[in-house]
Amino acid sequence: MNWTENIVSDPAVCHGAACVKGTRIMVSVVLDNLASGLSPEEVQKSYPSLSAEGIRSAIAYAAELSHERFLAIPA
Repeated sequence: MNWTENIVSDPAVCHGAACVKGTRIMVSVVLDNLASGLSPEEVQKSYPSLSAEGIRSAIAYAAELSHERFLAIPA
């Protein structure tokens, strides 16, 4: 999965937040919906302009970010 083809950041769109290309749907919105328990199909139903590939790209983008930063997790 090459997320760089589907995730964009434009200062004129959503204040520069990472969005799925061709939409104003922020990656954080996609991830929040998935994290709350919605299936990818349910997320797509809520955001009809969002493709399955866009959802996979958002997940791949988040995975890439997780390689760069570690959060302290209390034991």
